[in-house]
Amino acid sequence: MCDSLKNNYHLCEELGRGRFGTIYRCFFPIKNDFFACKTIDKKILTDPADRECLHNEPKIMTILSPHPNIVQIHDVYDTDESLTMVMELCEHYTLYDRIIKNNGGFCEGKSASVMKQLLNAIAHCHRLNIVHRDIKPDNILFDSRNRVKLADFGSADWLGENRTMSGVVGTPYYIAPEVVMGREYNEKVDVWSAGVILYVMLAGIPPFYGETVEEIFEAVVRGNLRFPPRIFRTVSPAAKDLLRNMICRDVSRRFSAEQALRHQWIASGRETISMD
Repeated sequence: MCDSLKNNYHLCEELGRGRFGTIYRCFFPIKNDFFACKTIDKKILTDPADRECLHNEPKIMTILSPHPNIVQIHDVYDTDESLTMVMELCEHYTLYDRIIKNNGGFCEGKSASVMKQLLNAIAHCHRLNIVHRDIKPDNILFDSRNRVKLADFGSADWLGENRTMSGVVGTPYYIAPEVVMGREYNEKVDVWSAGVILYVMLAGIPPFYGETVEEIFEAVVRGNLRFPPRIFRTVSPAAKDLLRNMICRDVSRRFSAEQALRHQWIASGRETISMD
């Protein structure tokens, strides 16, 4: 960890560890406030693709900031040994943690509120030609006012001139079928992932699952979207309609983030939520 970072910030307790780095809580005396400090050890990055992601992440986050539903980056310290990003501090529990704590699905009001804010973040990314590519409950945080904050842009990238990208990136339950099949894809992969999150919030289970990664991928590629009556008996037709348009195998018919935001079910979502 570089000396200039230590001179400006007081490092506190460790908040978590990822594949390549560690997140700490830190205190910034000048602003009398706490932040999150994500430090990545460059020595363990042997894959050129990982190094490129490391190079892109702070740039992408800077372009996207500020936005009320995206984790804001405040400072970057880049040395030969490490990269450290100082970001706004969010609550410890992710959307994944809250889904588990809730023992299954949320009511439609809470689900609509989360999805409205997430889609606002996704639409902002897409307007700037940025695709997140790893949208999942683990990467959805909440600030002290309980606002949704999209985080972790380590897999994000810019759309090329032909408006497509390639590479198998994402998390099995939430990955879009065109990515699994190795095809070129566009920003609508994020909408698919958000649709799967909505399904999980309403049902408490993912729409496509299996015992192994291979089985999950096979189910995703089949894309046979079902609404088991026992689970969805109280879910409104409007919510199911939105799910069909977001989790749609035909990319040309799949909603964009902007279209999803205009859907009648989303339009009624509140700006903040209580997850208690």
